[in-house]
Amino acid sequence: MRPTDRVRAAYDRLALDERPEAWITLRPVADVLADAAVVEARLAAGEELPLAGKLVAVKDNIDVAGLPTTAGCPAYAYQPAVSATAVQRLVDAGALILGKTNLDQFATGLVGTRSPYGAVRDVRDPSRVSGGSSSGSAVVVALGIADLGVGTDTAGSGRVPAAFQGIVGMKPTPGLVPTDGVVPACRSFDCVTVFARTLDEGRQALGIMSASAPSPAAPPHPVVAVPDRTELTGLSPDWLDAFDQVAKDLEASGARLRPIRLAPFLAAAKLLYNGGFVAERYAAVGAFIDAHPDAVDPTVGAIIRAARDIPAHVLVTDTERLDRLRAEAMAEWGDADALLLPTAPAHPTIAEVAADPIGVNTALGTYTNFCNLFGLSAVAVPAAFGVQIIARGSADAVAADVAARVLGDNPIDGTPTSGLPLLVVGAHLTGQPLNHQLTSPGGRFVRTVRTAPRYRLHALPTDPPKPGLVRVAASGAAIEGELWELPPAALGRFLAALPSPMVLGPVDLEDGTTVTGFLCEPVATADAVDITAHGGWRAYLSSVSTAFPEESR
Repeated sequence: MRPTDRVRAAYDRLALDERPEAWITLRPVADVLADAAVVEARLAAGEELPLAGKLVAVKDNIDVAGLPTTAGCPAYAYQPAVSATAVQRLVDAGALILGKTNLDQFATGLVGTRSPYGAVRDVRDPSRVSGGSSSGSAVVVALGIADLGVGTDTAGSGRVPAAFQGIVGMKPTPGLVPTDGVVPACRSFDCVTVFARTLDEGRQALGIMSASAPSPAAPPHPVVAVPDRTELTGLSPDWLDAFDQVAKDLEASGARLRPIRLAPFLAAAKLLYNGGFVAERYAAVGAFIDAHPDAVDPTVGAIIRAARDIPAHVLVTDTERLDRLRAEAMAEWGDADALLLPTAPAHPTIAEVAADPIGVNTALGTYTNFCNLFGLSAVAVPAAFGVQIIARGSADAVAADVAARVLGDNPIDGTPTSGLPLLVVGAHLTGQPLNHQLTSPGGRFVRTVRTAPRYRLHALPTDPPKPGLVRVAASGAAIEGELWELPPAALGRFLAALPSPMVLGPVDLEDGTTVTGFLCEPVATADAVDITAHGGWRAYLSSVSTAFPEESR
């Protein structure tokens, strides 16, 4: 579908006035169509835009140039001159911004009801909460109006709404996605997150927002830590049975399960709001709340004002306690690649939240609050009632790979999970000048590999410099490279746009498997320097840098 057609379809759906409370600021259709026409022109000019025409809804505590940022409080509103970096990266990749979405005011809550713009209701059952604080972004993705929703997650705000709305919520390692242009909740622990209807869409968007090299993939038989059901407080018997079934399905996919004790994780979770760290919320917006008490949601105001008088020694003490709990929790974690947990223990009604706004909200963060305190990554997926896969910091791809198994994409032989394999040996390697051509369309690093000893490598006189890999009948050697996974459409674009003398073809690996990889027409290597003896492109570049430091600059 052309970008302009996708915009018209979205506004036709908006005309049905479903969940209008999900929006705070909706852009005029003419403005979005104008942006879509620009994207179509860029495509016609030959630009590669991995998110061309994807419609994005942005949580209204994240800046979008030209639209007010309210953080769910009209009196707080300001007009940003530039967009948050995470948003701008999506736009640069061809995405189109629909508008700004409702949230628990100042991103304080996991329910989606703490807003003067109205309580955001669940898509499937309007008597239940949508989940917060990124309520609006999750709902409009679940409705199919937006393709992607940008949210934030400090205590679970990018995961709880995903669970309740039956979509994917991806919470990166803290710091992976820039948080400039975001109204802080707890600055030390805030993350920019993404909602999507599929795991692949979420991974692609997160990769573009982070603009960094992806982490290594999960091993063929990942170790997944799973708590005993007796530790899963707050879950109904049906939900406990459903969680057990998810674990059994993971094991059937080839994962190895082992028990874990949750006590240090749950103890740390309580520190986020019941101690010194909540002082960060007062530091972010406390002065405004003190000056505008009548403009603030009563529950939000009470939470943030209570942090005003927390003594510094309490924060120091809690920081020390967090360090001890982190060490204890990671000792429990041990050799696990990931941790399987419920996303939330229950799905409350709006009436239940109104009757006990603090207690119900607190319970919703039982299994999410500790994540950013420990610097972990996580993916929430709509399996059973909603579960999350948590991985170590900087192991975001591991969380996503195990999440793919939960969703039914379950390899047991170590092959890529949701795309086509591609071997790269030169300028597309991680950190090299053309690597962005892999990461922008949602490519994922799998592992470092070596070819079978049947190839020669040559340094080609190209700009940027790149090598040519050629299969030979004799005197070949093993060449180091990287195995990546690409969406099928992206691999097709590679083939269509590949400049001579490069070709894509079968390459035999050292482990006996055969994958598609970059090769070179033998005629192009006649006058090229044979660099096979170096064993790979990086080793060759290193030797050049050492021998001719001025030329390597």
